[in-house]
Amino acid sequence: MSKRRRLNRYSAGTTSTLARDMSSPRAPIYDRHIQLELTPAESTLRRLLIDVADFADNSPTQHSTDSRLPLSEALAKSKLELRFTGGWVRDKLLGAGSQDIDVAINKMTGYQFGLKMKEYLEIPGNKQKYGLEENDRLNGVPTEGHSSGEHEVTSKADFGHKAMHKGLGGLHKIEANPEKSKHLETVTTKILGLDIDLVNLRKETYSDHSRHPQMEFGTPEEDALRRDASVNALFYNLHTSSIEDFTGCGFDDMEQKTIRTPLEPYQTFKDDPLRVLRLIRFATRLGFRIDYETERSMADESIKEALRAKISRERVGTEMEKMLKGNDPLGALVLIDRLGLYSTIFTDPGNNLTSTPDLGCWQQAYKFLSSVLYPADQCSNSAIHSCSKIKSILIRSTEETYLAWLLAALTPWGSLQTLPAMKPGGKKPLPVAAVVARQGLKVNNKVFEVITGACRNTEEVFKVVTELKNSLENGNPSSKSNGSVDRSALGMAIRRWGTNWRCHVLFALLLDIKRVGIGTQESDNVPRSYAAFLHHLEKLDILEAYSLRPLIDGNRLCKELQVEPGPWMKGALEVVMEWQLGHPDQTDPRAAVVEVEKRGTDLGIKKSV
Repeated sequence: MSKRRRLNRYSAGTTSTLARDMSSPRAPIYDRHIQLELTPAESTLRRLLIDVADFADNSPTQHSTDSRLPLSEALAKSKLELRFTGGWVRDKLLGAGSQDIDVAINKMTGYQFGLKMKEYLEIPGNKQKYGLEENDRLNGVPTEGHSSGEHEVTSKADFGHKAMHKGLGGLHKIEANPEKSKHLETVTTKILGLDIDLVNLRKETYSDHSRHPQMEFGTPEEDALRRDASVNALFYNLHTSSIEDFTGCGFDDMEQKTIRTPLEPYQTFKDDPLRVLRLIRFATRLGFRIDYETERSMADESIKEALRAKISRERVGTEMEKMLKGNDPLGALVLIDRLGLYSTIFTDPGNNLTSTPDLGCWQQAYKFLSSVLYPADQCSNSAIHSCSKIKSILIRSTEETYLAWLLAALTPWGSLQTLPAMKPGGKKPLPVAAVVARQGLKVNNKVFEVITGACRNTEEVFKVVTELKNSLENGNPSSKSNGSVDRSALGMAIRRWGTNWRCHVLFALLLDIKRVGIGTQESDNVPRSYAAFLHHLEKLDILEAYSLRPLIDGNRLCKELQVEPGPWMKGALEVVMEWQLGHPDQTDPRAAVVEVEKRGTDLGIKKSV
């Protein structure tokens, strides 16, 4: 297959007229003489890097540092060329700006160039040229690094700096880690508030037997063509202040809001299947569409198998987290659904699952969640009211929004049976959705606990919501005759569900919606029932019942009852809390003690003789 070799160059100088809203579907047509305006920090960085390049070109020891990458004689004799690459150029063209800048170097590794920058800035007076004044803070404390926005924790080698400078962070080397799909070492630093990655232009050669490419210095075109999308392959040449499109289609795809691979898509994904998820993320983040041929290769069964086999689940989980925290989680799930990628992403790689996800009506769950978060104008007033109540109580923050989308993504597993216990009498068996989240997406312990609790409490939530619905239809739900839905019972339920009870209720609601679908009479009733349930909890003032402290502690209860501590105490304190929830205006614990005494036989309390 022939490579596209057209080179487009455009001058820099004034501000882009592109759309400021990256997700807007109506960006203006691109000006073929588009010009970029650098921020003061970016301009200073550009000047610094060019000066370092000139210094290195005139330094007799510029290649003394060992490199694993061979350098041809012709390249060694050429001058250093520097480019801002990838996402910074794309976002700059879209008018969004970026604090993360990848700097590509034509004939030095990032490590070699970083050493030259250190050497250059140690010359008296050079730091002051760029506003990098000395500070007496010591450098050398490792911090969390990142590579290509992946925010990985990796090993770093301090370059031996003795001081941290104002506007200049420490230089850190991030080693190549093929097992994590990081094939080349990079150097990271922070200059004038900008996060900088230094890396050489490179060519990657893949074999059928390994997912780890052979690396070598590459031309700008080779570096551009190896990238995942043409819109991520635009370069900004620091020396000419021009934007370069070595793929020949980057500008066209930016204008047409299209995501496509620079080279043939099937082989691109075969070489690195993680690109499938990255393109979904970019498309939904930018509001772009994916090219038809590119999308068709993304849905290929052999590409799905390669994604399962070649890419670590940590990388899969990282991409999914970025999608679900991004601009358009709904769009991401729609693409995953349409391309048939669900079982490739949301799975247990250990093949411990004995069932398959129920994808029937899955779209109803994630589309309903979208209607809760962003009610449509065409919705009825009652539907908007229900969605507003659900959102205001269950989804109050950015983190809860992310958890909501993750729970919606897991609903195809939510109605399935839990895995069998590994050992008789051991821990409770884990729900399938929790196993998929832990093993397939490598979620952290906090998220894992949320999903586990949501799955385990689903049936109880169904039951409580239904009983309250019936009570509301039949009379006064707060009456003592309605024991399962009075303040005490509901408050104790929330305490059993714990601090994450909101996620548990939301998961049950999404499963209910998935069960009945959207557009039916029952689908209108389900959110109305949950909204009424939440309104009732709010009216009873028990939304935070899980954090309520008992009026009396165990030691005082023992003294009041004149008995020794024992196993009975746990049940007795629950009786105290149940009484307390049923009598919110009471502050004297003696009545609660009397209630415990009444139930003493059932609780196993033995009076001292």
